[in-house]
Amino acid sequence: MTYQVLTEIATSISELKANPMKVVASGDGMPIVVLNRNEPVFYCVPAPAYEAMMELIDDIALLKIVKARLAEESVKVSFDDL
Repeated sequence: MTYQVLTEIATSISELKANPMKVVASGDGMPIVVLNRNEPVFYCVPAPAYEAMMELIDDIALLKIVKARLAEESVKVSFDDL
């Protein structure tokens, strides 16, 4: 069976158990797929990469709000009225 692997670096679960920090360091800050019997079981994501992903998710959510509000009808107001 074939699996889609979404990283450039893979490791075995045995290697991760033996030396987790070495495995994390081998990714040079990027996620690493962890395999169990050649099947991807999870991704090991370093904290800075995870934080960047969360920022992107927040930005996407905010962009959806902005696009929805741009589609709403606006009300013209002059500075004198304020």
